[in-house]
Amino acid sequence: MARPLIAPSILSADFAKLGEEVRAIDEAGADWIHIDVMDGHFVPNLTIGPAVVKALRPHTTKPFDVHLMISPVDNFLDAFAEAGADTITVHPEAGPHLHRTIQRVRALGKKAGVSLNPATPAKALDYVLSEVDLVLVMSVNPGFGGQKFIASQLKKIEAIATRIAKENLDVLVEVDGGIDAETAPQAVNAGASVLVAGTAAFRGGAAAYAGNIRALRGE
Repeated sequence: MARPLIAPSILSADFAKLGEEVRAIDEAGADWIHIDVMDGHFVPNLTIGPAVVKALRPHTTKPFDVHLMISPVDNFLDAFAEAGADTITVHPEAGPHLHRTIQRVRALGKKAGVSLNPATPAKALDYVLSEVDLVLVMSVNPGFGGQKFIASQLKKIEAIATRIAKENLDVLVEVDGGIDAETAPQAVNAGASVLVAGTAAFRGGAAAYAGNIRALRGE
């Protein structure tokens, strides 16, 4: 089993001390920092905006993996790019022209990702897969942390990973939702190379973070 990249989701961090939490999870061995942005409209929760991303940027040099669960999404691409995002991931349903959105992210000098909700088919990638750097498969319905992994998404992960290999594309497959020491190897075996974990990464406080990350990697 290949060693996956671990992208802890700060949605599960202590929001009263986010900078400290980001530094702690970085030192514990995180590869990326995953930032979930929710608007209370596209998904039933409200989290953070570009100002918080900008405030966190000085606390780590690790890539900021920003997942925009907002609609319409195009209005906010520039702001999150300027705030320090390295990868900006959007949903096909979050704007009228997915290809144009991806082009804009790329024009801003950022890596572009597309996220698929559990009911969104892999077919939604048909005419954009070669244009993106990352595909994020949601293994829970987006909006809240702490949900149970939806096993049906393993087939989707496998189908996307197989297609990427067949077409010889340089695209990462990321999985987010219900990832823990039990489901992480299932996702990796299906073809995932990046794992987003919130509860499983931030459980137990800073002293536990390194062990949590090792467990997610299967070490």
